[in-house]
Amino acid sequence: MAQNVGAPNKEPSDGYQLRVVQEVLLALLAKEASHGYQVRARLQLALGPLAEALNAGQVYVTLNRLEKAGLVSAERVGQPDRPDRKVYELTRAGRTRVLEWLGDTSWPKPAPAEFHLKLVAAAAAGLADPERLVADQRHALLAGLAAAQRAALTEPDGSVAGLLLEGVVLRLEADLRWLDTCAQYWTSRKAR
Repeated sequence: MAQNVGAPNKEPSDGYQLRVVQEVLLALLAKEASHGYQVRARLQLALGPLAEALNAGQVYVTLNRLEKAGLVSAERVGQPDRPDRKVYELTRAGRTRVLEWLGDTSWPKPAPAEFHLKLVAAAAAGLADPERLVADQRHALLAGLAAAQRAALTEPDGSVAGLLLEGVVLRLEADLRWLDTCAQYWTSRKAR
């Protein structure tokens, strides 16, 4: 979704289309069983202003899909003077899937929002050390950067493929700088 240059009063979420990643919801349920509103509130906390781009109904639709897939179980819990709530809990298969996702070093495109949510969810549920996840991601990006730089060196000056490879190198370098900031943040949180 393109943004108009110079458009007044743009909200931070403008230009972003966030989808609810199933693994993020699984990770948010890893710590404790929760109802949809609690899961949605955790997502909003993790995303800040970008959460405005998230359709509230996506959380509930995704939770229902996870239930149908056997990755979460749901139980209706009665409340006094209110309709019953559906509380979701991670199944063994769901826990396996979220652990596999936490170990995945493929880089989400185009924005780092999914990786950010991975760090927040891993820390909140105690499933993985965010510093370790950042280090693993750094290792994968450094390997990709080295490969892109080698490929760029083989291209003749002024080639269109060289231009694309330059873009890949610059993106990877920027992603590595952002990972440095992530590492500093999670290290400082651990020190508290």
